[in-house]
Amino acid sequence: MDPVEHVNTFIGTKDDGNTFPGASMPFGLAHSSPIGSHYSGYQYDDPVIRGFGHFFLSGAGCGEQGGLVSVLPATGLPGSYDHRRYGAAYAHEGEIGKPGHYRVVLRSGITVDTTATTRTGVERFTFPAGTTPHVLVNVGQANDREPVFASSVRVVDDRTLAGTVVAQAFCGGGPYTTWFTTTFDRPFARTGNWGGAEGGEGLRGQWVRFDGDGPVTAVTALSHVDAEGATGNLAEARGRSFDELRAAAQDAWRRELGCVEVDALTAEDLTVFYTALYHVLLQPLTGNDLDGRYRGFDDRVHHADGWTYHEFYSLWDTYRSHNQLLALLRPERARDVARSVLAIEEQGGWLPRWAYANQETNTMTGDPVTPFLVDLWRFGALEGLEERAYRALWRNATEVPPASSPFAGRAGNPGYLTSGFVAYDRDFPKKGQDADPHHGASATLEYALADASLSIMAAALGHEEDAAALRRRGLSHRSLWDPLIADRGFTGFPRPRLRDGSWLAPFSARGPDGFHEGTAWQYQWLAQQDVAWLVERLGGREAALARLDDFFAYADLVADPEGTARGKWVVGPYDYYDEFRYNPNNEPDLHAPWMYALVGAPWRTSAVVRAAQTLFVDAPNGVTGNDDLGTMSAWYVFSALGLYPVVPGTGQFVLNAPRFGRAVVHLEDGRDFVVTAEGADPSRLQYTRSLRVDGVARERVWVELEELRGGVVVEHELTGDAGEATWGTGPGAVPPSPVG
Repeated sequence: MDPVEHVNTFIGTKDDGNTFPGASMPFGLAHSSPIGSHYSGYQYDDPVIRGFGHFFLSGAGCGEQGGLVSVLPATGLPGSYDHRRYGAAYAHEGEIGKPGHYRVVLRSGITVDTTATTRTGVERFTFPAGTTPHVLVNVGQANDREPVFASSVRVVDDRTLAGTVVAQAFCGGGPYTTWFTTTFDRPFARTGNWGGAEGGEGLRGQWVRFDGDGPVTAVTALSHVDAEGATGNLAEARGRSFDELRAAAQDAWRRELGCVEVDALTAEDLTVFYTALYHVLLQPLTGNDLDGRYRGFDDRVHHADGWTYHEFYSLWDTYRSHNQLLALLRPERARDVARSVLAIEEQGGWLPRWAYANQETNTMTGDPVTPFLVDLWRFGALEGLEERAYRALWRNATEVPPASSPFAGRAGNPGYLTSGFVAYDRDFPKKGQDADPHHGASATLEYALADASLSIMAAALGHEEDAAALRRRGLSHRSLWDPLIADRGFTGFPRPRLRDGSWLAPFSARGPDGFHEGTAWQYQWLAQQDVAWLVERLGGREAALARLDDFFAYADLVADPEGTARGKWVVGPYDYYDEFRYNPNNEPDLHAPWMYALVGAPWRTSAVVRAAQTLFVDAPNGVTGNDDLGTMSAWYVFSALGLYPVVPGTGQFVLNAPRFGRAVVHLEDGRDFVVTAEGADPSRLQYTRSLRVDGVARERVWVELEELRGGVVVEHELTGDAGEATWGTGPGAVPPSPVG
């Protein structure tokens, strides 16, 4: 089986999944993908392609996601150099979206094929016979909401253009500069400029014309360092034909995707799984040039000697699933990621939250970098750097960046450290997109989970006094529990507190106040480090299960899994508030299906997971919500394999009935771990009746990281009768709390 042939890069290009269909290398900086009218670059329903851009983020939620240095073939010059007017109509017939290769035929008859190396995007334009080949290189415009503040383009020689684009960073970040060099395989017959060679905001670009028939190939190299870096990065493609570059890209993807083999009942199941794995392996992006140089958070040029610097960290999203999957499948890459995050702290002064290129955007809230780095430590990616990382994390957890720093850090720390909660304060000044006190309740819950994870690392490194303090702080979510708030017949929810300790009033468990992209209904489950306490506050095991059942509409789900997932759960990717059900489109409750297992009803976890998987299909709208740099796709990969990293820092994976009859994960050290489930049928609900690990019966609902890395075989015996699914319900079946 060739996994490349089972990837459909159009999955996620509709309904704000915000993926891109064009060509990329694994973790590549440069891409070649179509740009339409959608803010993420391309949407499947767009009738016009405005160009082929060379930088994108996969699945991000804000508007500024690249599309830089757009090229478009044409048979003549347009009447307007605004890409909103000169875009080319196209049809989906014949369109190809595979790893390392995209193809489309424009209405003009021009066929466009694209591929990529790690630092270059490559296009081959095949023009109809008898037409005059032209290519428009637009540097003054990008994606629909991507402000270009300044740009430049110059003719280097009769085949080469070079310049800069100063664009807007993600979610309200500042301007950043991308250098590019574009070279063609044929000399220009003629060239001309629009908008001037350089300047501020406005239409700007260069057109080139070629004599003769035959295809034209363009290679665009990007750099975040300087012009020399962009030109040097062209070496990745030099001397190789388009077909050779495409073959190399697809071979690279074949090696990456081959790390997991699954036995699926249908071709669609294979496509959905391998496309999800493909989306996971797109990012974080390679940040250094071919010569090892990268631009740090001090805006100085540094050198990665013997390792690869990575950029673009959507940590609020990726700490929940993507980070652990990458660390499990690609530990060498994870080591480079960990080293890169520490370089951000060293050069920028503080640890990041949403790091875009070489700046902090302060997007989202909480403290995601702590569980992110703690998990990398737990997976071995910080070997030799443990104490350095711990010092940075301890400082982050106990201090606040000065006003002069562009980093917000844990802005709610002063109140949190003294009172045990982040006070809700909509007037709190912010640096960039978000501020923790604006969402004080969810920030408190995120801080507590982060502290619980850091306590594990502190204890392992011998910092027992710190560990004890962090374990106490890992219980801070308790300070928000109001036993009097009632909704839908249930009493007790987390509630924001004000600076003086009083409750926010008025308050609704479904309201927006105090919670970031969710309500108290979703955030009540963000206490997975302290499940026993939560169950007690909910009124005991049966009451906790009743609330979970209402949250997931469980009775309806058992009768109609897909209909319930699509009709009764939160539906839209931006429907955050006035909601009381599971939101499979967003991060705060991604782990919630496994709360059933931690409460003592693992069969219900399997039912909910199977229902949620129906939202992932082989279609342009085939992911749920924004894919968020592979986070949702990583959720799918984990859940399909039958395991999920519920509590950061523990190295524990809580189990569910897997989707496939057999899955083999090939680890980088040559070992395999295997998950089997004879008779697995994703078209119906199934539950684990019994479990064997390396041939030994087990009642525990989790496996350890060390077991997976040792090459374990996990065997599920499945049943379609929930009444027979008694596995995982006895004493000692659930893992201990990391906070005692």
